[in-house]
Amino acid sequence: MTDKSVTISDAAARRIASILGSAPEKQALRVSVEGGGCSGFSYKFDLVDVQQDDDIVLEKDNAKVLIDQLSLVYMDGSEIDFIDNLLGQSFQIRNPNAVASCGCGTSFSI
Repeated sequence: MTDKSVTISDAAARRIASILGSAPEKQALRVSVEGGGCSGFSYKFDLVDVQQDDDIVLEKDNAKVLIDQLSLVYMDGSEIDFIDNLLGQSFQIRNPNAVASCGCGTSFSI
């Protein structure tokens, strides 16, 4: 598996860069997969100041995303996107491996 297995949309890259620009003590957005959520797994988003040795590093423009090896197994082929519409603003993962997901887009099952 390569670091090209997960991509970042232009909208997500702009938003991540903006968030990181306003939090200079943080170096990246960590995206991880955890057990739980209404569909079995859920995505977690955290601003972090430390990169782990086994992290996959995705960079686009001034955005930096870290994904741990275990989460990458569940996210292979996904796109990290940022949605801004009448319902609000949120990061969303477009995951081709998910066979079901909740309405809010933060949990899924494989």
